[in-house]
Amino acid sequence: MFTTATGAALRPDYLTGRFRRLVAASGLPPVRLHDLRHGAATLALAAHTDLKVVQAMLGHASIVLTADTYVSVLPKVAHKAAQETARLVLRAASKLRRELST
Repeated sequence: MFTTATGAALRPDYLTGRFRRLVAASGLPPVRLHDLRHGAATLALAAHTDLKVVQAMLGHASIVLTADTYVSVLPKVAHKAAQETARLVLRAASKLRRELST
């Protein structure tokens, strides 16, 4: 819910229209106001915020809804995950090689 400076509720249709005009004026690609929730969830997870915290931020009853619907994998986060996975595999292989050579 969004309010005016005096605390009065803004009508959803007013807010949606105002947001559309601001996006159009910015010259950026079209985006819906609701899409900002997806971005917020994705950025929170990229900042290593626990998924349970993101669930609470979005007000979801189910963590599955949060994970399946609102979270996208940013390329940088995916790349870091692949690097970390490779690091673990290489460390385990190195350890196994040392154990086999003794």
